[in-house]
Amino acid sequence: MDLNYTEEEIAFRDEVRAFLDEKLPKELSDKVAARDHLGKEDMERWHAILNEKGWLAPNWPKKFGGAEWNAVQKHIFEEETARANAPRIVPFGLSMLAPVLQAFGSKEQQDYYLPRILSGEDWWCQGYSEPGAGSDLASLKTRAVRDGDHYIVNGQKTWTTLGQYANKIFCLVRTDPDVKQQEGISFLLIDMDTPGIEVRPIILLDGVHEVNEVFFDDVKVPVENLVGEENKGWTYAKYLLTHERTNIAGVGYSQAGLESVKRIARAERANGKPLIENPQFAARLANVEIDLMAMATSNMRIISKAAAGQAPGVESSMLKVKGTIIRQEINDLARRAVGPYAMPFPSETVEGDNDPIGPDYAAPVSAAYFNNRKLSIFGGSNEIQRGIIAKVKMGG
Repeated sequence: MDLNYTEEEIAFRDEVRAFLDEKLPKELSDKVAARDHLGKEDMERWHAILNEKGWLAPNWPKKFGGAEWNAVQKHIFEEETARANAPRIVPFGLSMLAPVLQAFGSKEQQDYYLPRILSGEDWWCQGYSEPGAGSDLASLKTRAVRDGDHYIVNGQKTWTTLGQYANKIFCLVRTDPDVKQQEGISFLLIDMDTPGIEVRPIILLDGVHEVNEVFFDDVKVPVENLVGEENKGWTYAKYLLTHERTNIAGVGYSQAGLESVKRIARAERANGKPLIENPQFAARLANVEIDLMAMATSNMRIISKAAAGQAPGVESSMLKVKGTIIRQEINDLARRAVGPYAMPFPSETVEGDNDPIGPDYAAPVSAAYFNNRKLSIFGGSNEIQRGIIAKVKMGG
């Protein structure tokens, strides 16, 4: 595989850079760089800018309104947007539900939902995990019972990211409790405004309201909101999760994070020596950079496979495990590089008229470290992914 960009790819990279220079609002990039909270309006604003350009859905086929980029173009775009501190696009509709609808949804579902995902008219969240059914997702208990032209849904979902903003949720529900766990699950599309749905916030370690609990109490869902066939939802869920795990790797954001660590480590210390001259720190930095370069190559191979119409297989589990390890190592290196300024401080010291303690680049490091501890768990915990890899590659 030739890792050098062709002239066409370099021209595309230059086009992306020019677009970001012109269209990425400075106030948004400043927020991302400082790890400030991005509100719904911020995320919708960048979504609209990319949609106007036609670059919102790089993996979608053109027949569905996507850009249909190849793997290298997508890699370049992710690399450049991360370097420019562009907001991440909310993935639930674009990168998770959309591939499922394109592969398994009805023509009516495709025609209705896909344009609304692009326009931003619908904001989707994911209803997978439950109390007692996270890594062991197949043991989920949320029930959907057929009643004429509707399903009646009862149960609970948890860790529902950005569910407080969503008007739609795609859910795994149990439609047949009398068969093997994986064989009794269906995939439903549910309007969050339906009576009987309640959303409760969960506040994370970094103090941010990012995830939620969602409760369903006799929620009526039209039968036409079933994706594919009843009791075949586990097949669709696995297809979705392979796309989610590939996205979690976050190669571009790891590259941007690594460059940030290098800048911090090059800053002069009180003893006059930059941290990057410390042999132990430099060795850790070199190791994670080598791992990241190798993962970037693997990421391009896996994206190429997806672009050819194949769902990523066990490779997506490999990428998820290695990608999260790398991102967490970069977070830890940043925390160590800023030293005591990375300690969490009482909220009253950083709110109101009080400036964060220490240099500006130190303020977001602690929040990033704590928030990204979750990467080992969501999208299928790393322990489960290692089991999948062992089973596929070594048999069992």
